[in-house]
Amino acid sequence: MSNKTISTQPFDGQRPGTSGLRKKVKVFQSPHYLANFVQAVFDSIGDFSGQTLVVGGDGRFYNREAIQIIIKMAAANGFSKVLVGQGGILSTPAASCIIRKYSAYGGLILSASHNPAGPDEDFGIKYNIGSGGPAPEGVTEAIFQRTLDINQYLIAECEDINLDEQGCFELAGIQVEVIDAVSDYAELMQSLFDFDAIRNLLADDFRMVFDAMHAVTGPYGTAIIEGMLNAPAGTVINGEPKEDFGGGHPDPNLTYAHELVDILYGDNAPEFGAASDGDGDRNMILGNHFFVTPSDSLAVMAANATLVPGYKDGISGIARSMPTSAAADRVAEALGLDCYETPTGWKFFGNLMDAGRVTLCGEESFGTGSDHVREKDGLWAVLFWLNILAVRKAPVASILADHWKKFGRNYYSRHDYEGVDSAAAEQVLQNVRDQFDTLPGTTMAGRIIASCDDFSYTDPIDGSVSKNQGLRILFVDGSRIIFRLSGTGTSGATIRLYLESYEADSDKHGLDAQDALADMITAANSVSQLRQLSGRDKPTVIT
Repeated sequence: MSNKTISTQPFDGQRPGTSGLRKKVKVFQSPHYLANFVQAVFDSIGDFSGQTLVVGGDGRFYNREAIQIIIKMAAANGFSKVLVGQGGILSTPAASCIIRKYSAYGGLILSASHNPAGPDEDFGIKYNIGSGGPAPEGVTEAIFQRTLDINQYLIAECEDINLDEQGCFELAGIQVEVIDAVSDYAELMQSLFDFDAIRNLLADDFRMVFDAMHAVTGPYGTAIIEGMLNAPAGTVINGEPKEDFGGGHPDPNLTYAHELVDILYGDNAPEFGAASDGDGDRNMILGNHFFVTPSDSLAVMAANATLVPGYKDGISGIARSMPTSAAADRVAEALGLDCYETPTGWKFFGNLMDAGRVTLCGEESFGTGSDHVREKDGLWAVLFWLNILAVRKAPVASILADHWKKFGRNYYSRHDYEGVDSAAAEQVLQNVRDQFDTLPGTTMAGRIIASCDDFSYTDPIDGSVSKNQGLRILFVDGSRIIFRLSGTGTSGATIRLYLESYEADSDKHGLDAQDALADMITAANSVSQLRQLSGRDKPTVIT
């Protein structure tokens, strides 16, 4: 066996973002493309000689082939050991868990999150640092700059490794260990939650469904929910990971997780339902004929955290992304805790968690987590909810009604317009910006506008500044309208419109969210010309 140096040339990586590099599969399959990016990572992350690298992914198409390339390049570039999930599988939170548990230098996670998979669909790769969290902006910028002038990469000339057999193997002078993809993560979950109480709940005529959406959490859900917690066989549906996610779109929301929604809103519905996404870091929580918004989910978790063994002594603080509703802020205020508003992207939470400032974090895009790892964690959120239900012995809808009575209700919704022409999407935001000077003090949707801005964040830990994070129209009564462009897709642009209205009067907590926000929806379109410019008469997804 020997190492080979292959000449190459700069390529179109992409600007640093929160999600790593995402392109169509065929782009990654083109000559040298994946190898170029991997080498750019290795050239940018410091001295890792003699160190361990963690590798795994969500099982989507091209996952196995990419892992073989990465392992051979890790050997040629000086890592001494690679830990890889059996079958090439590692959920994103499990990868973070393993990086932290085994003090790895970092990890390469192969996923395009909730995006569709298959030969003509999406693939992605990102680097996580030794804390287990996504690489900070300084690292991602260095990686990007390296893609602009890369001229060679190193790769070992050797046979592929058997990813389906657990054990330690020698490959090109390094040790490769194929590990159980689930066991370390399951052990961590058992240390946080009262599995006995959840077992008793599931044994007491309590019915639930967990939809893995043919994505990575199938093995995790089956091992933990059906195995360790003794839920009946069949509690986990769509539990077999498939390279094309069964032809579905593994985004756990009311639109794409329609099979689960139909079950929880159907006749003889179970008491609890949940879903996770492609790489296992997102979650959706449902009760019997009841949807819990991600913003409310974070707030309820924070308010009930001491019921869970891993958080029985209380939490240090809460953080939420700027577009997430302020429901968690009200819990933090009541508990005397700091609450941080950050840009979208889990790496911003990582700094706060590493500094001990916060314990629980959440994003409105169905991501919730804590300082147990440095990624959002879908199955962790499901277990958190099960633990709360086991202690409180009340339906999901009742828990939310009690929460709103105590803290008030933040009516909240996100409208996604997907695959919009990029120029049209930019014009939507420019229309809003153009009115920033004239809107404050005027009335919109029956409310007085307090201020407008393009959200900017100064990290309280490292002092870094993140600008242009979303356009906000802020009202005197705490209501908000927010416009953002999302970078999670691989074609066109996704415009995200966020709408929020706070209601303290418990007699008005029973409205449908879209009805409660109807005047704000109309106002948002008027100020931005969103529907006219996008050519859409309604959003692609409403959550």
